[in-house]
Amino acid sequence: MSHPSLFIPLLLITLLAVIVPVVVSRIRPVRLPIVVGEILAGIIIGKSGLNLVQPQATLDFLAQFGFVFLMFLSGLEVNPSALFVDSAGDGRPRWQRPLPLAVITFLLTLTLAIGCGFLFTRMGLARDAVLMGLILSTTSLGIVVPVLKERGITASPYGQTLLIMAMVSDFVTLLLLSLDVAILSRGLTLDILLFSLLLGLFVFSTRLGQWTSKVPGLQRIWSELSHATAQIPVRGAFALMIAWVVLAEGLGVEVILGAFFAGAIISISTPQGDPALHEKLDAIGYGFFIPIFFIMVGANFDLRALLVSPAALFLVPLLIVAAYLVKLIPAMLLRTIFPWRETLAAGALLSSRLSLIIAASAIALNLNLITTATNAAIILVSLVTCTLSPILFGRILPPPVEVRRSGMIIIGTNQMAQMLGGRLRRSDETVTFVGFDQGQLEYLRQQGYPVVTGPPDDPAVLKAACASKSRAVLVLSTHYEQSLSACRIARDTFHVPTIISRVDDPAYVSSFEDLGVRVIQPALSTALAMEGALHFPAAFNMLQNREDGVELTDLPLQNGALHGRSLRHLRLPGNALIIGVRRGGEVIVPHGDTTLRLGDTLMLLGSPDALRDARAWIEG
Repeated sequence: MSHPSLFIPLLLITLLAVIVPVVVSRIRPVRLPIVVGEILAGIIIGKSGLNLVQPQATLDFLAQFGFVFLMFLSGLEVNPSALFVDSAGDGRPRWQRPLPLAVITFLLTLTLAIGCGFLFTRMGLARDAVLMGLILSTTSLGIVVPVLKERGITASPYGQTLLIMAMVSDFVTLLLLSLDVAILSRGLTLDILLFSLLLGLFVFSTRLGQWTSKVPGLQRIWSELSHATAQIPVRGAFALMIAWVVLAEGLGVEVILGAFFAGAIISISTPQGDPALHEKLDAIGYGFFIPIFFIMVGANFDLRALLVSPAALFLVPLLIVAAYLVKLIPAMLLRTIFPWRETLAAGALLSSRLSLIIAASAIALNLNLITTATNAAIILVSLVTCTLSPILFGRILPPPVEVRRSGMIIIGTNQMAQMLGGRLRRSDETVTFVGFDQGQLEYLRQQGYPVVTGPPDDPAVLKAACASKSRAVLVLSTHYEQSLSACRIARDTFHVPTIISRVDDPAYVSSFEDLGVRVIQPALSTALAMEGALHFPAAFNMLQNREDGVELTDLPLQNGALHGRSLRHLRLPGNALIIGVRRGGEVIVPHGDTTLRLGDTLMLLGSPDALRDARAWIEG
């Protein structure tokens, strides 16, 4: 007796997962996110289209696991330092930090959404205004994360702010929804308090993870078993994710919340991050499970059920307008820290809804709190917003043109700045000076340096110094408030990847470090230099004197072709030699079997020409 193959529908879905990114990348007039293309492809092959995919337990499980895995990766993307970044000294009030700002915008959204809920209740389209308000308050973290990741801005201040706003909106709504439904269905019970237990376990697990990451020898064992057939970090990540999913399910909490907590535990426990682990998990998720989830969302949409209800068709435009207004109006608070384009784009992207709004609508329908027509309209609104919002985001905030960065900016014209500029120029670096002293700037101009006159915390001055194309900003000025502002502009406006500042005053060190600036304290640096001259005289002389034609440099490994390669099979240009590998917080003494990973920092020794060729190869 023959049975329908379980693999044929899966084959169709995986083929679409391959075809959709190719097709989407060729659509030029409108930049369509890949996840939107996957949903539209699912509609074509699903019950509203060709009906090639029938409901079956295997596909439903894979789609649910894809959603769980997406929430797990969302937890991995959260930068813990961005939640409570110290705004002291930057002239901004505390409420403009990412977490307080996310809470304020969500409360405004919830207020507007509940107001819309009362309106729909008076129109006879809903029976519980609060529940309808919670449904409209959701934001699809499952849409926001892939869109930000596709644009490569997840780790930026703007990306982290949007990510935290989406996280707060999704999971606070989830908790309030669970509370509201529990009260409406069975009253206030002990089950509602179990979330507090889950939250306490999350805090305990993060502390435990931070402690285990510092256990001597554990990182070495972890690194030794991270390649070939062992892949212990990947296995451990999956085990942790599933453990938290089971725990959340056992406590009666949504499993996606447990998955998100599992990802956040890894992110908080390893503040230095593990780019190789993130890359592997991204490949597994976005390469297989997550496309299945988005394609199945489209495949399960029933357009025919909607078309037979005139009331639902009338409700759809009302819900779409409400869905965008309750997000766009509160998002205007972002204008206090971001330009108008970023603000409007954020409001558009945060208006996307998907799985949570569909699940909430289904719960409300089961409790007879909304009509069947309203449920059908909500499902269509979720598909419209998750399709339209990323498109609007791309149109309002088009991706910047990729710039090959080169050259450096030195802020300051004192003797130390001039000495640094001379050493950098001997390495064939283009150096531009920014400062006020007309005499010093004229002298530097005569020496052949590009110079810009004006305050370094003026964006126009940094723009004139080509900050948008520079690969580093080096601050040697002792005007710390001005230097702090200049560093922030270089980071947020011009996205300069490397910013280093001299800071003599210990009171300012933390403010610079919170911006991600590498701080050099002259007194400490002098002590370290003298210690180096005492214990490592040959190495110290080599760093101090470049006339012997040998230099030392650090290079980040960004060339994907070198990931997983052992040093034994690596042929560097000229006489370049790898003398150390920094991975996370650990320095590895290299040998022939040492395997490189993306994100490693390689310490190279060699002639300037060899190091220049090595840089182009290693940085991709």
